[in-house]
Amino acid sequence: MTTTVEAGTSPVGKSPSGAACGPRRRTGRIHRVGLPYLLLLPALLLELLVHLVPMVIGIVMSFKELTQFYIRDWGAAPWSALANYEVSVDFDAPVGEALLHSFLVTVAFTLLSVGLCWLIGTAAAVFMQDTFRGRGLLRALFLIPYALPVYAAVITWVFMFQHDNGLVNHVLHDQLGLTDKPSFWLIGDNSFIALLTVSVWKGWPFAFLIVMAGLQNIPRELYEAAALDGAGVRQQIRRITLPSLRPVNQVLVLVLFLWTFNDFNTPFVLFGRTAPEAADLVSVHIYQASFVTWNFGTGSAMSVLLLLFLLLVTGGYLALTSRGRRAAA
Repeated sequence: MTTTVEAGTSPVGKSPSGAACGPRRRTGRIHRVGLPYLLLLPALLLELLVHLVPMVIGIVMSFKELTQFYIRDWGAAPWSALANYEVSVDFDAPVGEALLHSFLVTVAFTLLSVGLCWLIGTAAAVFMQDTFRGRGLLRALFLIPYALPVYAAVITWVFMFQHDNGLVNHVLHDQLGLTDKPSFWLIGDNSFIALLTVSVWKGWPFAFLIVMAGLQNIPRELYEAAALDGAGVRQQIRRITLPSLRPVNQVLVLVLFLWTFNDFNTPFVLFGRTAPEAADLVSVHIYQASFVTWNFGTGSAMSVLLLLFLLLVTGGYLALTSRGRRAAA
């Protein structure tokens, strides 16, 4: 018995275009998968242009004897191999000793600033969890230091720290009588306190914003159950709030550390091109080494050393926090 198939028809389950459906479907899948990367391509190119290319140029400059004599044609500057790095890390020489002092000042400033920003921001976020009249207005007022432009905010602090007619001396000396005489806040040892004050004032609203967002993910039922069990406010914060905020705090502390350690705008606007010795942050020190003494090779070497230090700290911090998360899991 034979089976005949009419002309122009195909066997059951077969389609005349069946052979083309497979490649067409694969092509559509490739387009769908590749579209996100295509949309990210302009941003990646701009990132390459703005950050990576100057970074590579700075690394190349760190191996050159690039001074004011080669500014017009820095490509003609002779190679110095590791001489710029040797000068930077020679802590017995004036250049290395000054860099080490600046590094230690920056470490102390960063630890204090990050700690105070986190403490004030967390306390304010926990306080703002309760519902009361005017809470929305108070939240908006808390975010003003973070929303203000850096230059406008720091210049305002410069006027407030003035010796003769500044608001700080007027309050501390004239009204409260806490000091024997008006203090110099922008020079001398007090410059570190002034810089730390401005940094904390400017940075704690960011910590407040991040912690407040993290608190929204903690179920209120946990606090209600703890209250029924007799747990007070301190025990609730210790046993519920802080453990629940651990992932948020890990990212927050890292971001605050990197921002504060690299901060250049605040000390530059507050003190000018030459910062006092007590507030000589490493970012301003590198600027002075590059654009004041016109030794771009040494300044680039210092920048590369700073980059390596931050990469090392970031890698170690991420390794410790990931190990802690695995242990907790």
